[in-house]
Amino acid sequence: MQQRPHSVILGAGLMGRLLGLRLAQAGHWVELYDTAQADAQGSAARVAAAMLAPLAESAITELSVVAMGQHALQAWPRVLAGLPSPVFFQQAGTLILWHRQDAPEAQRFHQQLQRTAQALPSLPSAEPLDAEQLAHLEPGLRHRFAQGLYLPGEGQLDNRQLLAALLGALQQHQVTVHFNCPRDIHDFKPGQAQQPDWVFDCRGLGAKPAWSQLRGVRGEVIRLHAPQVDLTRPTRLIHPRYPIYIAPKEDHVFVIGATEIESEDLSPASVRSTLELLSAAYTVHTGFAEARILEITTQARPTLPDNLPAVVCPRPGVMQVNGLYRHGFLIAPAMADCVMEWVEHGTHQLADRLGLAFGAQ
Repeated sequence: MQQRPHSVILGAGLMGRLLGLRLAQAGHWVELYDTAQADAQGSAARVAAAMLAPLAESAITELSVVAMGQHALQAWPRVLAGLPSPVFFQQAGTLILWHRQDAPEAQRFHQQLQRTAQALPSLPSAEPLDAEQLAHLEPGLRHRFAQGLYLPGEGQLDNRQLLAALLGALQQHQVTVHFNCPRDIHDFKPGQAQQPDWVFDCRGLGAKPAWSQLRGVRGEVIRLHAPQVDLTRPTRLIHPRYPIYIAPKEDHVFVIGATEIESEDLSPASVRSTLELLSAAYTVHTGFAEARILEITTQARPTLPDNLPAVVCPRPGVMQVNGLYRHGFLIAPAMADCVMEWVEHGTHQLADRLGLAFGAQ
């Protein structure tokens, strides 16, 4: 082991597991530390809908995130192909809907997508749908909406299947995983005798003591079992205050969310948010009235002041990877590729090309 690079990763959420696998595949001896257990209960990744929608997200984020999302969308099939257990992955596009009273907001949304497509011509453009085209694409929505937008090529995956499959892959590569074992970057001194060569801090909000600019943005998500609903692709409903999303998983399980609250409070979801999410879902498909609530979950996403991700190197051999906000599954493979380029070649050309903030703190 002494002849192999020794890497320590703090945080066994999505970024920590994905980066740990990449390092192990590159020949590193990897140790992974996390404060929680193997089921990732404390991770924002366990709660997320795991939609891979770069064009749809362009309505609320910067072009750099869109570019990272496009890169990652192409990378995910390769990542999933190397995992020891199957992960639900779909690339059937995203559907955008709105009610008649929200048409002006939908027009602004479409205009933003058009500006994104002009800035990134490699992205597929949004396709307007009339009622007949919409019914052909999603028969379950026939007679419910007069128009919509279709964003081809966008995708989604099952976040919990992925987290489990990544853990299985880490075990296959003999990564040592220390659960219920909190560690800080100051516990290690890379480059010194009997110390790792690299330390990667992927703890999300857990890294706040070492990165004071981090803050949490609370999200509330509902999982439903709805056998009477037959939506086949992620659907977003334009809303006066925020766009609600409905992500269909396997076996008629649906993940519904939207809320963005400037708070790190992890108390149970509010009645107001729950009513708004369920009511909006019902207006998309009345079959949700007979759905069964599997869980109502809250979590805080790790966010930096500009709402953009960053990789910083506070001292030699230490890298902090954080600020993924609501875009974790959308951009994680791109961030892992940027980190691996630096580790293996000492360059950050990919990060520069994608617009990822990368460098000294």
